[in-house]
Amino acid sequence: MRKSWTSEELIVAFNLYCKIPFTKINSSNKAIKELAPIIGRSSSAVALKLANYARLDPALQKRNIAGMRHGSKEEAAIWNEFNGNWEELAFQSELILAKLKKERVEDTSGIRTDNLPVEGRDRDTLVKVRVNQSFFRKMILASYDNHCCITGIAIPDLLVASHILPWSVDKKNRMNPCNGLCLNALHDKAFDSGLITITNDYRLKISNVLKKKYSVIDNYFVSYENKPIKLPQRFLPSIEFIRYHNKNIFLG
Repeated sequence: MRKSWTSEELIVAFNLYCKIPFTKINSSNKAIKELAPIIGRSSSAVALKLANYARLDPALQKRNIAGMRHGSKEEAAIWNEFNGNWEELAFQSELILAKLKKERVEDTSGIRTDNLPVEGRDRDTLVKVRVNQSFFRKMILASYDNHCCITGIAIPDLLVASHILPWSVDKKNRMNPCNGLCLNALHDKAFDSGLITITNDYRLKISNVLKKKYSVIDNYFVSYENKPIKLPQRFLPSIEFIRYHNKNIFLG
């Protein structure tokens, strides 16, 4: 008799679903093979669970990719919980994973700790922020299969998980993957500065301020203008967030 998945197992499986590209969900994936013994499952079982989560993903549904047809209501409950509170549940999933691996969450997440306080509330707060930032980066880069959505650059060290709604503007959506774009460092800076934006039909738009002020921009910006961005495999950027950027940040 197959044993039922526990809540913790379902949460860490969803954690992994967020961190690896959809096209790489299979039993031979290194991350899946690493998680399987930690939760006492086979690699095939973990891969199947991740495929079950894929059936719930609106971005995949929009592309007529349904994932597995059958799943459990427990998976849907985990999906809905995360989408209702990414800020808290992303961190909780990292804590659970660290516990199962018998490691500190700082080590499991791979965050920098050499410049943190030794102990205390300040350290705990900073650890949570950095763990969540690390999770958000992994989630966004995985959604875009480690490619800049404007240029196609596929060098992870040059890629940024850029927020559509700025980090300081909307705490509730800081960790929402639909608030993320995978951009290279140059276009991330231009996006944050309002020199470029994305239209409602997901095309690049360049500010007249950028065009007028700087002459050597053809290769880096104008050549991409009005072209569609590469859309993520999952977690489609929110049109609501894009409209906010267009109205409140883009320089026009």
